[in-house]
Amino acid sequence: MNPTSEKRVIRLWEGDAPGHREGFEVPILTYYPAKEKRGRGTVIIFAGGAYRLRSPYEAVDYAERLNLAGLDAFTLDYRVKPTEFPYPLLDARRAIRYVRANAEALGIDGDKIAVMGSSAGGHLAALSATYKAKIDGEGKDGLDEVDFLPNAQILCYPVLDMWGHPGSFFNLLGNSYPSHRKVTPLHLADGNTPPVFLWHTSSDAAVDVNGSFRYAERLHELGVSVEMHIYPIGKHGLGLANREDKDTVLPYVQGWADLLVNWLKLMKWIEN
Repeated sequence: MNPTSEKRVIRLWEGDAPGHREGFEVPILTYYPAKEKRGRGTVIIFAGGAYRLRSPYEAVDYAERLNLAGLDAFTLDYRVKPTEFPYPLLDARRAIRYVRANAEALGIDGDKIAVMGSSAGGHLAALSATYKAKIDGEGKDGLDEVDFLPNAQILCYPVLDMWGHPGSFFNLLGNSYPSHRKVTPLHLADGNTPPVFLWHTSSDAAVDVNGSFRYAERLHELGVSVEMHIYPIGKHGLGLANREDKDTVLPYVQGWADLLVNWLKLMKWIEN
């Protein structure tokens, strides 16, 4: 299976990224174009890993699955611990801005950019859709004038508040950990928050599923469209639920990816 054309690695800043420190990693965006494009939407993917690392299978596997559905995708190597807030969010915003600024050249609709994340990557996706204040490091060049808000959120067993997974918030905020409310999507969402596709498992012992319920309930109150699927089986970190090396082969849960494709068709991001 080779669902992609040749992938391309993109540096988001000329020179050092804002907040860069010698010896620390550099944020990288990787473009996965679909071989047979069936829509002009696209998805920027943030892997999970508690803001301490990034799990490749929660990025590359998703990109290739979206490519099979005929959609271009991107994966973002956003910065993680010891880099702290706001720089992971800055990286996410920069990725959205880059894709939107280059949409015409890429054959993408700049108003059909979704963010997708698993676990802590799901937090980053939701945060990029709800956190609207200016952050340190913005304004370095003209690209920062491009709108940074995505048009949709795709959240896979996401961390959405501190009670869901305190360690993710600690890694993101460091000594400013007590200020967790400022980066909690539940408290930041408003009536203009983009629509959401969300899935989780009720048996997730690492990230509390109640955070997903609370977020969906809040968005419903605000009049924001939500599609949510809660599966009765499956541990945390399933990805596509097809990895034998992680003992996560669950055909019943694997259906979430097909449901996502159907949702993207409903949104008219993929042609029927």
